Amino acid sequence: MQRWHTLAAHYNHRCGCRVQKIPLDAGASCPNRDGILSRSGCTFCNANGSGSGRAKRGDTLLQQWNALRAVYLRDDPNTRFVAYLQSFSNTYGPQERLQQLLHNVRSLPDCFGVAVGTRPDCLDDPKLDTLAALDCDLWLELGLQTVHDHTLTRINRGHSAADGEKAVRMAAERGIAVCVHLMAGLPGENERHFLQSLDWALSLPIKGLKLHNVFVPKGTELARQYAAGLYHPLWRDEYVDMLCAALPRIPSTIVIHRLQSDPAPRELVAPIWATDKRGLLGDLRRALGARDLWQGKACDSPDVCPAVFFGSGCVRANF
Repeated sequence: MQRWHTLAAHYNHRCGCRVQKIPLDAGASCPNRDGILSRSGCTFCNANGSGSGRAKRGDTLLQQWNALRAVYLRDDPNTRFVAYLQSFSNTYGPQERLQQLLHNVRSLPDCFGVAVGTRPDCLDDPKLDTLAALDCDLWLELGLQTVHDHTLTRINRGHSAADGEKAVRMAAERGIAVCVHLMAGLPGENERHFLQSLDWALSLPIKGLKLHNVFVPKGTELARQYAAGLYHPLWRDEYVDMLCAALPRIPSTIVIHRLQSDPAPRELVAPIWATDKRGLLGDLRRALGARDLWQGKACDSPDVCPAVFFGSGCVRANF
């Protein structure tokens, strides 16, 4: 039995077919990297801004798109595609850059929708108006990470929780579907802090959630803290317990885009279990079943898993 509202189910009900997100590196920057806020970045962020680094290697958006699109079309020729602008902060910089970027992405073959990853302090009225004017399926993916300002300072995030709340509300006022990113296991935080962040995010007008377990990438400040014994990531069962506590609080209408981080094996310092996505989700399904829990049970769906959780579509879990 499916116990949460997956992105696959969301698109299956909307489109009746598989929808595949293709991650793209558009060569974006970040105010936390270029010296506006700092040059060191967030303590957990790798040199590629949590992306592929393909723009640095000279790969165009079209080359990145076509390489993955061809693979998925061989598997299912009816697949539709969403362009996921993933690396760094894709709304950072001049308004003209964003307009040109979105035009280029919308021109990609078979592009059904766009997901734009960014920071809350890299949005303003003109940029949000530009996003709202897109004639396609649109998700704005906002990295809020936590409601706790002391943690945001500790991880060198460079913005406040109030900045995040403002950005969500400004986007939602324009009818933009917002997917908020939260992190579990941040330095100095425990399950209580994570659930407080979750409740805060759920008080905002959001349509989707990505929940990430913190992992330690090579070459980061977090890796240095880990090596010095100043930080230890969550154990696998700790994270499963956190998700079991979190999912029943989340209304069944919220689309769960992701429930685990996705480190590349070559960049991972710890924990090793973070590379076992399939195993982690299997553990979570078993734990939810054993505890008779599902998304929304503590709020809007106390008696049964909603029918919207079930669908035959598939969104590959490599984004």
